[in-house]
Amino acid sequence: MSSPFVLRLHPDDDVAVAVRALTAGETVDGVTATTDVPAGHKIALKPVPVGGQVRKYGQVIGAASAAIAPGDWVHAHNLGIGDISARADTGITAGVVSVASEPRTFDGYLRADGRVGTRNYLAVVTSVNCSAMVARRIARETEARLGDRYPHIDGVVAITHGSGCGMASEGEGMDILRRTLAGYARHPNVAGVLMLGLGCETNQISSLMEAEQMAGSPDLGVMAIQDEGGAASTIQHGVDRLMEMADRAASLERTPQPVSKLIVGLQCGGSDGYSGMTANPALGRAVDLLVAHGGTAILSETPEIYGAEHLLTGRASPEVAAKLMGRIAWWEKHVETTGGSLDNNPSAGNKAGGLTTILEKSLGAVAKAGSASLAAVYEYAEPVTAHGLVFMDTPGYDPVSATGQIAGGATLICFTTGRGSVFGAKPAPSLKLATNSALARRMPDDIDIDCGRVLDEGISLDALGAEIFETIIATASGKVTASEALGFGEDEIQPWRLGATM
Repeated sequence: MSSPFVLRLHPDDDVAVAVRALTAGETVDGVTATTDVPAGHKIALKPVPVGGQVRKYGQVIGAASAAIAPGDWVHAHNLGIGDISARADTGITAGVVSVASEPRTFDGYLRADGRVGTRNYLAVVTSVNCSAMVARRIARETEARLGDRYPHIDGVVAITHGSGCGMASEGEGMDILRRTLAGYARHPNVAGVLMLGLGCETNQISSLMEAEQMAGSPDLGVMAIQDEGGAASTIQHGVDRLMEMADRAASLERTPQPVSKLIVGLQCGGSDGYSGMTANPALGRAVDLLVAHGGTAILSETPEIYGAEHLLTGRASPEVAAKLMGRIAWWEKHVETTGGSLDNNPSAGNKAGGLTTILEKSLGAVAKAGSASLAAVYEYAEPVTAHGLVFMDTPGYDPVSATGQIAGGATLICFTTGRGSVFGAKPAPSLKLATNSALARRMPDDIDIDCGRVLDEGISLDALGAEIFETIIATASGKVTASEALGFGEDEIQPWRLGATM
């Protein structure tokens, strides 16, 4: 079923999506709405008994918790997650993405290690929250000193966080924190770094650098507030140190670099009923083009692929598939231990936008990955070295997830949103893709691409995917995104915190 008012996404579906709000008694393509159905929500096409599976995208999104009749509004009042063990489809084949015949380039910053940045920042990376305010002061005062005299420097970013002490000195929590901070310090979008500690914290900078095999250099300085004589003295010395780095960073210029050097993190936040119909599959088309040119895309948010992981394991080697399923098993145990459920994931905003179960949300989220084979699975903030489509284990919470991707080397973020997001991601630019045109009109200063045109104007997903791919190249070459124009991107840095706070 497809009309200007409802959209059936697969011939086997039990529901269609209301493209606009439907009123009770309104008949659309032979189905009469039994109650009002909000825009972006589901209307039943077939009767479903209690316990019966409900399909959307041709996949199971849950089971009826109450009898569903044709024309009923299908949502949390009559649809639950059901038996998760019965949802997985089979027969998924490996994705095939053809190699691009015409190589493409973008204008990026070539670093000494061969990686390529899309931006040219200086950074202050804190070992502990106790040095956060001093780091911010150093960053802001250095930017004031830079003024307009250094056009090739994009700014100074303070990499701060809420941890670094009151935690175990060894173990998974500390490993993740150190890996994350080292990933930002070594990021290809950063030309010079000042590592800043308080001096007495559990996460000693010396231990961090030893664990991550980092060495001091003219462009990697180390300071501790207690050793520098306090906050005021540290700020002064820190600004002086960064200004020395600025002279070298300012000499760098963008040069043509192959698209194979791009690493793009895929995010979705504030998802709605349109996410899996417009922005996410269009981004998936762009990912296929990126992979065809040898680039890398990082899919993440493990709790938000739950129930759709078979769409990824079916196009992965046995070893890669097993690693992904190992992370799924970790999450199942993790939420069970904490008394939660992975079906708690859809937020209030997700549900208001038409999403009901985590299965439905996950099926739409996986659409961002396009059709390429899954090449590798990484731990949180682990350096990404493979080309093609890869997966990084992260929480679903956008700031924490994107922080892991950037620490792993993502030089650009593509972020789809249906409810609206003002997310930034320094030192990586963040492209915001609206799932519906109403959002793009309502929040024009926050949105880069209106993907609602798929429904409103009839633009094809392939054409929109090509447009997104070209925008990725332009952004990687220096085009300013909406969130960058607003100056966003520091407060969203949120490393994943595991373990007890003591």
